[in-house]
Amino acid sequence: MSIALASRFARRELRGGLRGFRIFLACLALGVAAIAAVGTVRASIEAGLAREGAALLGGDAELELTYRFASDQERAWMAQNAVQVSEVADFRSMAVVGDERGLTQVKAVDAFYPLIGEVGLEPALPIALALGEQSVLPGAVMERVLKDRLGLEIGGVFKLGTQEFRLTAVLVDEPDGAGGGFGLGPRIIVLRDALKGSGLLESGTLFSSKYRLRLPENSNLDALSKEADEAFAQSGLRWRDARNGAPGVAQFVDRLGAFLVLVGLSGLAVGGVGVSAAVSSYLKGKTSVIATLRTLGAERAVIFQTYFIQIGVLSLLGIAIGLALGAAAPLALAPLITERLPIPAAFAIYPKPLFEAAVYGVFTALIFTTWPLSRTENIRAATLFRDAGQSGARLPAVRYIIATAALVAALLALASWFSGTTFLTLWTAGGIMGALVLLVLAAHLIRFVARKIAPWARGRASLRWALGSISGPREEAVSVVLSLGLGLSVLAAVGQIDGNLRGAIARDLPSVAPSYFFVDIQKDQMPSYLERLNNDPAVSRIDSAPMLRGIITQINGKPASEIAGDHWVLEGDRGITYSTELPDNTRLLDGTWWAPDYAGPPLVSFAAEEAEEMNIALGDTVTVNILGRDFTATVSSFREVDFSTAGIGFIMSMNPSALSGAPHSFISTVYATPESEARILRDLSTAFPNITAIRVGDAIERVASVLAGLAAAVSYGAAATLLTGFLVLIGASAAGEQARTFEAAILRTLGATRRSILTSFALRAAILGGCAGAVALGAGILGGWAVSTFIMETSYEVIWSNALAIVLGGILATMLSGLAFAWRPLTVRPAQILRSQE
Repeated sequence: MSIALASRFARRELRGGLRGFRIFLACLALGVAAIAAVGTVRASIEAGLAREGAALLGGDAELELTYRFASDQERAWMAQNAVQVSEVADFRSMAVVGDERGLTQVKAVDAFYPLIGEVGLEPALPIALALGEQSVLPGAVMERVLKDRLGLEIGGVFKLGTQEFRLTAVLVDEPDGAGGGFGLGPRIIVLRDALKGSGLLESGTLFSSKYRLRLPENSNLDALSKEADEAFAQSGLRWRDARNGAPGVAQFVDRLGAFLVLVGLSGLAVGGVGVSAAVSSYLKGKTSVIATLRTLGAERAVIFQTYFIQIGVLSLLGIAIGLALGAAAPLALAPLITERLPIPAAFAIYPKPLFEAAVYGVFTALIFTTWPLSRTENIRAATLFRDAGQSGARLPAVRYIIATAALVAALLALASWFSGTTFLTLWTAGGIMGALVLLVLAAHLIRFVARKIAPWARGRASLRWALGSISGPREEAVSVVLSLGLGLSVLAAVGQIDGNLRGAIARDLPSVAPSYFFVDIQKDQMPSYLERLNNDPAVSRIDSAPMLRGIITQINGKPASEIAGDHWVLEGDRGITYSTELPDNTRLLDGTWWAPDYAGPPLVSFAAEEAEEMNIALGDTVTVNILGRDFTATVSSFREVDFSTAGIGFIMSMNPSALSGAPHSFISTVYATPESEARILRDLSTAFPNITAIRVGDAIERVASVLAGLAAAVSYGAAATLLTGFLVLIGASAAGEQARTFEAAILRTLGATRRSILTSFALRAAILGGCAGAVALGAGILGGWAVSTFIMETSYEVIWSNALAIVLGGILATMLSGLAFAWRPLTVRPAQILRSQE
């Protein structure tokens, strides 16, 4: 019966419309919309990848080998199970036109390429015609950025290795481009047969061969995958199929989407502060109504249920608005987003992300309304007859505190499940909760300090009034510092992380990074290569090492994934070298190095940090598949390997007798003065056309551009959080308008001028905004340091330009919102206000 009675009361309360709940609805809707929009974009990309999986992969399935082509046995298995097979070799090289050189990612294809999809060319030509013989020379297509860099025109000639090609068209659309992963240079496509004798696909050079299969209809992909794994378990062959045509892209999108959802949760937490403030303000205005109901015999449960139902209905309305906005925005912006995405996306309304956003919204509403609603139990009938309003400021009953804690725990569990990143979820939640606690403490500290220093402001009336207002009994200081501070904290942390990433690249590149990374140097070319560089005074250092690539398949005779899980070292092939002595730039941490003349069973020295993460100990055995052959070595030592210098670093190094007989090439890093780099590149690429040069600065800039895009995406999420905070700030200012009106009336009656009162309001806003910005800056610096140190593992220093912008932004935001609601109190006649109060 209490529920039925509460429902009747709630319906009558709802007749009052949305008065007092506009900010409530805006905060909840904006937070839900941000999460729904991010989820919808992620679901659209995932659907596009699934729909275009075969085209992205280049076939129904793909078998990939590292630095070798398929054996006769492997080719026979593919021919037996596939309707058609296309062979593709992928590698890096240098495109040369006269003295101009450009790093490129070459795709050497056969006559069947592409099995699925079409290559977009300009002018429009069939790919077979574009790659065919053109005036004696084989044809080639390349991306426009490389064409312009080399100064080529259609019909122009360029070299790959020792082979000349004629450019026939600009590559506009590569159907399997997104599935190829991150490349260091623009794409060139040529026929593989045209590279014979070019020196680019010799034994020991760095390339991957991919065999795209067109399978019969209704093929069982699971069965074929299992059969391929069993048949070629020891060959290093890797299987992919159209169900996951671009796994790297899908994984990146999934992780970025999960991270942005967590940033969105920060915005929802800010909105929750606004929700709580709006409910508290509304219920404060209903004190007499609640007291009347209590006088008439209404039980506490009925009162609580009445307003719980009312606010629950309004919460569902806010969530519905947020879901509509979150679903509609990606659809409206689909053409713009699709144009900027290098991968397909199928924009539509997807139930799953909307459901997740709705769940987040429901839990946020419950968490942030339970506390203020619980205080309705503290309002007694006596409130009608004497000032008992302060009783509502007590802590709620223990059951409500327990319920709130349980709701927070449930929300964290759901967020971990939805995002799939428990570690990041817990850290994000800890950061939000820590920031909230810090901001609440800071707000109370501000009130305490304002009360203590207000007497010292004699003679400065406006400042004293501002301090007195801040230290007063109203909750304005807490609302302002919480709402603005949390949004600014997220923005400050993002700014510090982004600035430190850019700073680390700018700081470290000139001092520690080599000028060039040269790969595919043949063993017989090393003497001439070293002679050219050793005689150059502009070269300060040369590091060289033999280079092989292998896949770790077993640890201690068991599948490597059973021992090391999904560690990044197991994701694809890894560099392996050999050496007689411990390199000068490497430090041995544990174990012993082999003797120079050691010729016993294979030994391997492993990178210490990665070995610890993979549960590898001294004496363990590691099996590595190199060029289709298994090498099992015993771990004899652990080394310190620093990959941050962009120099040569290997996870594994073996004794020379174990690997020296395998076909391989050498890699080398060259440290030289910037003005000599072009000359060194020209001389070496002319003398050794097969060598590929990777300019480290260009590679780092490309990585930096990716990081900049990531930082921009996160910044948009942080901006949404800040916008929500600004809405909460407006709500707090609107809620305090009546109090400011009464305050202005009293002051004007006592002779204060409008200018001094307005100055007082501005000072109050500036002090609260500056304090919110300062606290947010501290939280942002701490959060940026934690992410940079423990997740990014980079050096950290405070970016003071970003820091100053955060504090100034806090002051500006509070002044704008505060002064927006200051004009009306100054224009109302004092007599009118005082009579209404009487």
